[in-house]
Amino acid sequence: MERLDYQVGDIVTLKKPHPCGSRDWEILRVGADFRLRCTGCGHQIMISRKLVEKNTRKLQSKSMDD
Repeated sequence: MERLDYQVGDIVTLKKPHPCGSRDWEILRVGADFRLRCTGCGHQIMISRKLVEKNTRKLQSKSMDD
């Protein structure tokens, strides 16, 4: 399986939805743990890299047009 290249600012779609209904999270910090912000309600969480990699359904890279 190909390893995804996670970058700060990317939007990751996870397997299970947040209680607010959104599945999309913005990556705020990358490392052994990720800091993610829900795009629906703005809630922030810290989650291990292993869990993010396991539960990722789609990765939308940030725009390179800036």
